[in-house]
Amino acid sequence: MESVFNAYSQYYDLLYKDKNYIEESDYIKSILASHNLLKGDLLEFGSGTGKHGCLLARSGYKVHGIERSATMIAKAQKVTGFSCQKGDISKIKMNRFYDAILSLFHVVSYQTTDNELQAVFTNATLHLNKGGLFVFDFWYSPAVLAQRPVVRVKRIKDNQVEITRIAEPKIYLNKNRVDVNYTIFVRDLVNDKIHTFQEAHPMRHFSLPEIDALAGKHGFERVKAEEFVTSNLPSEKTWGVCAVLKKI
Repeated sequence: MESVFNAYSQYYDLLYKDKNYIEESDYIKSILASHNLLKGDLLEFGSGTGKHGCLLARSGYKVHGIERSATMIAKAQKVTGFSCQKGDISKIKMNRFYDAILSLFHVVSYQTTDNELQAVFTNATLHLNKGGLFVFDFWYSPAVLAQRPVVRVKRIKDNQVEITRIAEPKIYLNKNRVDVNYTIFVRDLVNDKIHTFQEAHPMRHFSLPEIDALAGKHGFERVKAEEFVTSNLPSEKTWGVCAVLKKI
């Protein structure tokens, strides 16, 4: 399997065109700036179609993305300071060090097995300068357990297609995992034909003690954990938490 985002990746940018990448990138810049990283070399684990990476590159950072989906890489915008390549974030070796590693939009939560998770953290350690930052967001267990995922329907369109996406979650309490099962209907607005496909996206959620245990095992210390973008303290209402780890 190339990626969990197989057919899904063809419509990724449309499905998330309402996502505020500018606000999110500004938030990441504020985190980096608070650690005196006003510029520098960044490695992005799971760069998708490069939305965050391009915005950060325009702000003066040099960003290199690693992405498993060839379709997403092909869709990435060409911007000075941003580059990306196909690869597995748990295995790839760049043979150099970076000032910070970013892994955004719950990429860490897609590491659903212990082996995958440990490998990603090991690889982050191997690619960071001493004092470098590992910045990532993840599904937060207290919120997932308190709110419980529910069936959701999203409809969105552009000039070519109209998409209806149904997300049906299946919860595995003893595995700290939620499998989000997508059924997607794509209607071609030119010929009115409908294409239907399904994909399952397994997502792992974490408590802060789990994150701290991972950090300690791999030579990091946690310097921050807060709600992504808002900077609020994590709570049972906080679905997405951002962790900032520093390499010791």
